[in-house]
Amino acid sequence: QVQLVESGGGLVQAGGSLRLSCAASGSIFSINVMGWYRQAPGKQRELVAAITNGGSTNYADSVKGRFTISRDNAKNTVHLQMNSLKLEDTAVYYCTPIPRKTPWGQGTQVTVSS
Repeated sequence: QVQLVESGGGLVQAGGSLRLSCAASGSIFSINVMGWYRQAPGKQRELVAAITNGGSTNYADSVKGRFTISRDNAKNTVHLQMNSLKLEDTAVYYCTPIPRKTPWGQGTQVTVSS
């Protein structure tokens, strides 16, 4: 099974940007859909963005126009560019194949301050 490691989180002011990265231990070429989820304190984990091997993308309404998901199968990486960050984007962000067949990784914490 491919192991996924998320990175790139941090503390940023509202309106700022972060770029999250997800590095896979093996090839993601055979994984048709990769996604980013997030979980805020006291809330359920939610799907933020997804991307297919063909490059089709899907976003949660709350992040449309602000977040961009991308993947590089040659480098076995998936990225999430987050712009115009809002306080409500504060959460732990996770990368996963969809459907998820492996345990959740540790995620990367994103904290947006006012």
